[in-house]
Amino acid sequence: MDKALPKFDLPEDWLAGTDISKELLGLYKNYPVRLKCEIIALCMGGEIEASVNLNNITVREKDIITLMPGSIFQIKDLKGELKIFFIGFSSKYVEREDKAKTLLDTIYSTMRKPKMTLSETGARMAEKYYNLMIEMYEYFDEKIKSEIAHNIFTDTHKGISLLYKKKSANETVSTSKSEQLCKAFTQMVMQHYNDNRNVAWYAEKLGITHAHLCSIVKQSTGKTCADIISSMVIMDAKSQLKSTQLSIQTISDSLNFANMSFFGKYFKRHVGMSPLEYRNKG
Repeated sequence: MDKALPKFDLPEDWLAGTDISKELLGLYKNYPVRLKCEIIALCMGGEIEASVNLNNITVREKDIITLMPGSIFQIKDLKGELKIFFIGFSSKYVEREDKAKTLLDTIYSTMRKPKMTLSETGARMAEKYYNLMIEMYEYFDEKIKSEIAHNIFTDTHKGISLLYKKKSANETVSTSKSEQLCKAFTQMVMQHYNDNRNVAWYAEKLGITHAHLCSIVKQSTGKTCADIISSMVIMDAKSQLKSTQLSIQTISDSLNFANMSFFGKYFKRHVGMSPLEYRNKG
């Protein structure tokens, strides 16, 4: 099914604006779309009922939503007068350089809860930030926008991570043992995905059974352990293929595949094309 889903991307490295209308979002009511880009949106008016990776969410005023590359998104219903701010980064930009480290905190923070409700003060601050990004996007020429893209990307993701951490610190409900284990697993994957893709290895390091780890991760994130591991491996592989001149054999070795054939089959299963086809595509 995933390979057949229509895909949505952005035409520029980064883009900021408010021109998300009911008419535009209404185009995605009849079928799901897989995002190739990343979108971070702030709602300051209206209401959107949608599904993200098959989980239903309702986005209202003061909500911020982070849609990572690869997210499956579908609109269910639209209400009221929408006021949506957004910042987006194209798939080509995210993959052009090694963005994995910048994305790590955001990936973990938003994996289970892509939507976060801000306080009144937080929402107003976020709105000012979005307005500044929109002014910069509209004022600068293409050359300068390209030069500042890295700073925009880094600052935006750092801000999202800090918002999630602040919200977590303010929550009185203690983190459950299951959530702690899930976080530990995710952090271990971030450290070891390039040399170990065996779920049983992570379970052993965490001192729990393979089945228990798989159950906890699925309940907490909606994703399988293999999904989380492969997403990091593929992100790294895509980055190396697009941003370096390293041979495919060298990239395969860096990710600890037994040989280039195994790497090629793994990559094609997750991306739908060979590493060479991906490197050469426009």
